[in-house]
Amino acid sequence: MKTTFHKITREANFLSLAGNISIAFFGFAGFALLARSFPINIFGQWVLYISSGAFIEMFRFGITNTAIIRYLSGVEHDERLKFIGSNGFIGLIATTGIAIVLWTCHLIFAVPIKNAGYELFFAWYPLLAFINLPYNTALVIMQADQHFSKMLFIKTFNSGMFFLILFFNYLFLDMTLVQLVIAQIIINLITSLICITKGWDGFRYLMRTTRRTSNVLLNFGKYTTFTLIGTNLLRSADTLIISLSPLGTAAVALYSIPMKLTEIQQIPLRSFVATAFPKMSRASVLGKADEVRKLFYTYTGAMTYLFVFISLVTFVFAEFFVTLLGGSQYMGTDPATGANAVTIMRVFSIYGLLLPIDRMTGIGLDSINRPGKNLIKVGLMVLANVIGDLIAVFIFKSLLIVAVASIFFTLIGVWVGFYFLDKELHLKHLRVYSAGLEFYRNMYQKFKNRRSQAQ
Repeated sequence: MKTTFHKITREANFLSLAGNISIAFFGFAGFALLARSFPINIFGQWVLYISSGAFIEMFRFGITNTAIIRYLSGVEHDERLKFIGSNGFIGLIATTGIAIVLWTCHLIFAVPIKNAGYELFFAWYPLLAFINLPYNTALVIMQADQHFSKMLFIKTFNSGMFFLILFFNYLFLDMTLVQLVIAQIIINLITSLICITKGWDGFRYLMRTTRRTSNVLLNFGKYTTFTLIGTNLLRSADTLIISLSPLGTAAVALYSIPMKLTEIQQIPLRSFVATAFPKMSRASVLGKADEVRKLFYTYTGAMTYLFVFISLVTFVFAEFFVTLLGGSQYMGTDPATGANAVTIMRVFSIYGLLLPIDRMTGIGLDSINRPGKNLIKVGLMVLANVIGDLIAVFIFKSLLIVAVASIFFTLIGVWVGFYFLDKELHLKHLRVYSAGLEFYRNMYQKFKNRRSQAQ
């Protein structure tokens, strides 16, 4: 039995899932503490800081992250070091450029930025971006190499340390938002120093950078950058448009509660994708189209069945989850916005059913070196989302319709993504469901065999 447990806990999918669960746990718990530590309008400023930072992170690392995972999956040692060096060099240049732009904007437009609630982001994010660069670079190299045990350690350390700060702040400290940002920066500095000391970040190979490997990453990244920006816009556009509407930062805070809860659905999705993408990329690089197709069927089917269960839980227990995360102040219908966080949460539960196939079609297109098609897919989704949000907020003044728009833009993404991938791989639609069932049957059979061997 001990041997069986040992084997399971060393398996890539398990380690990836464990890493994302630890991140999610500390993220949810920290979010709940913050929601209870500050008034709704102040908490809304923190949400704007976090969501804006996440958007810029997509641009900063979107240039190379997907590309480096794809190419490290199928290159030899010397070539590998050149790609790692180019990845670090491009990340450093991108971070410097972003920092200059943000600090310049803060200097010139200080008053409008403060009035809109974005002062934390423009003032502090550029510093955080430099601090966490080694940490984030290390994570993408670990994912490419499928070193999920190291990822689990470093993610848990980073998230756990910040959670402890939030916990003690809630009980004893009563820190300001600025003080919390400074604490976050210090924790990221410690995390990055660990990655540098261990040699996980790859910056020691900066001198191995070549124009050729940099161009390879940038040529792939010119598509994936905008794809990742678009993907983030699908999440952050809601927050941005609501913040600029007459509904204000209080509406941002209220909407952020059910939006944060959708990350429950994202935990297994991120875990499966983290293991699927390197495998599919390697198979594609080696010219094994049948293996790419099989991996797509298996991962998409397995996640689809899992998400039926997850969405059912979040739909039925939506009231419990909203209370758990935001507290009683977020229950009921908000008199200012007319919104009900529980109802919005249930809409997001339906939206969650579409996430596996939407995400896997995008991963599939990137893995077979069709990032341009994935960019078109995400671009159409962003356009549909922005139009839906603008209509919802400025015409109907309804946060519920903002959430409903998420279902429609995801349906567009599913259809377009499957259409493009089918052109390349000649997919059989129903094979997704049979492969998903086969995945769970095989997993159950392996578990039975390991138990019988251990006894």
